[in-house]
Amino acid sequence: MRHSRRNLVGLLTLMVAAALVAAGCSSSNGGGGAGGGSLASIDLKGKTFKVGSKEFTEQLVLGQIAIQALQATGATVEDKTGIQGTANVRKALTANEIDMYPEYTGTGWTVHLKHTTADAAKDPKALYEAVKTQDLQANNVAWLDAAPLNNTYAIATAKGRGQELGVKNLSDFAKLAAEKPDQATVCAASEFLTRDDGFPGLAKTYGFTIPKERIAEVDLGVIYTRIPAGEPCKFGEVFQTDGRILANNLEIIDDDKNFFVDYNVAMTVNQAALDKSPKLADVFNPIAAKLTTDVMRELNERVDVKGELPEVVAKDFLQKNGFIG
Repeated sequence: MRHSRRNLVGLLTLMVAAALVAAGCSSSNGGGGAGGGSLASIDLKGKTFKVGSKEFTEQLVLGQIAIQALQATGATVEDKTGIQGTANVRKALTANEIDMYPEYTGTGWTVHLKHTTADAAKDPKALYEAVKTQDLQANNVAWLDAAPLNNTYAIATAKGRGQELGVKNLSDFAKLAAEKPDQATVCAASEFLTRDDGFPGLAKTYGFTIPKERIAEVDLGVIYTRIPAGEPCKFGEVFQTDGRILANNLEIIDDDKNFFVDYNVAMTVNQAALDKSPKLADVFNPIAAKLTTDVMRELNERVDVKGELPEVVAKDFLQKNGFIG
């Protein structure tokens, strides 16, 4: 998705890299270390890939899933995960600094293809097909199969607070902002505050205005703990697949005008790299089919709430689904 700052998990991942080399999980591993599983039947020996991702937890987990999956085919993989910001990771892909990274259909539509959320197809399959076709034509970027998971933006508040303030949906929130502006305080990460598919578009669609002094720009990870406290915000930006929603007793405010577009994740690949290694689709398409919203929320929770490393969570996912032994 879409955040602009590296979180603590990303830093911890870098700190333990040396230890993971010894354990056979390091991204610099020449491949084949996982052994067994359905991916072992795909031969990518002699191939080298640079795998990227954005810097937030979900992307770090997805990046490690990709790295370990490729290693299971015998490929050599260079870890380029944790790139800060959507613009930077896409630039790395188009500049051939990485060969692939997981991206979201909503981001592809609004950020990379420069469309508005109002023009986005409401059917997720139609949106995916449009993004897939246009991104290949415009940017030479191929989209492999999209996962069922929808990591769309959402606005959340503490459980019970919405009822207390009379806010069941975002239209109610717009009324609150007009009638009781001191109660309509918002926390959001910097990228959400500037994107058309984020806060500016949301405010335009629902017709509300929040004074700057009532908007706190903070790191995404901080939002999940600040909303329950009510300071500096009673409402905040979250993502549907984030495990911290349940862990912090939050509830999603209904998007009754369906402003937020779908964010199904897919592996995006430089077309030149895919042309050289068409078996990449055989690697990632079956994995994508297993990544539902509930599954991804659980994987994220294991990292953000339980403190597990993305590498460990990724390996467990691949093993449980029979991709590696």
